[in-house]
Amino acid sequence: MDANEEKSIDKDWEQLLDQLAQVVGKRPADLNAVLFLIGVQELGTGPKRFSKEAKQDLMHVAVCRVLSLSGYYTLEGYDQDGWPQWTLAKPIPHGDLLTQEIFLKQHVIHYFETLFV
Repeated sequence: MDANEEKSIDKDWEQLLDQLAQVVGKRPADLNAVLFLIGVQELGTGPKRFSKEAKQDLMHVAVCRVLSLSGYYTLEGYDQDGWPQWTLAKPIPHGDLLTQEIFLKQHVIHYFETLFV
């Protein structure tokens, strides 16, 4: 990935955070906060308190959902509690932490683009 592409992703990310601030009333602090919001959206249970473990599960749901747009995960169905169950469909590219964060941000941006088109 070249510097221009990375700058473009950063610009799109900042715009997304600004849009989310208008929707939820507070600007998400980081990628994890955005993943949590996606997880809650995908679970569809509305505002409520979640345990630390449930918050981690919600972020996992979000990662699976956004990566499913590129075929990395497949939705298998829902468990008895209504939580989506995902299966890895193809290997996720390896990379350092920054590369992985950029990869996820690209997919999160794409997720919101598909929601609001």
